[in-house]
Amino acid sequence: MGVLSTLRILNRLSKLTFKNEGSKRLMSDHKVFPLQPSRWQWIKFKDYFHYYVMLGVIPCTLVVTWANIFIGPSTLSEIPEGYTPKFYEYQRSPITRFFAKYICRDPQQEYEKYLAFVFMEDEKMKIRALEAKIKQKMAERNDYQAYYYRPIAAKYHRITREAADYLETIRGE
Repeated sequence: MGVLSTLRILNRLSKLTFKNEGSKRLMSDHKVFPLQPSRWQWIKFKDYFHYYVMLGVIPCTLVVTWANIFIGPSTLSEIPEGYTPKFYEYQRSPITRFFAKYICRDPQQEYEKYLAFVFMEDEKMKIRALEAKIKQKMAERNDYQAYYYRPIAAKYHRITREAADYLETIRGE
């Protein structure tokens, strides 16, 4: 017991010697309050980390484990007559099959979209080349662009022509 009381006295002496240091503050009831940087960011990080582990990692691990234990990997078998397998049916794992079916796109569809894009760009390139050729011919022949020209149907042209002829006969010109 004498040893513990001696340690208590040494502890009090060490607190008294550090009273005047700038890194500690003496409170009203003579307790020492050490000044230290805030741990708020570290505590927030731990809270968010634990939250997202509970929210995402644990459920995903449980689903993957369940799928691998109870469903298991797929096996190859013969394709029935007249049946065309979907692109996602070639995946071995049930998880990758799920992702291929509901999240990823069909590779054939993506390829066809790419071909359509290439075709449209090729058409644009041909149109631009034709426009350049037309501008070159216009410069060659000192032509001008007729922005005011609008093609009209022949029916309306005939109607206006008849109206003009009728007005001309009335006036007697």
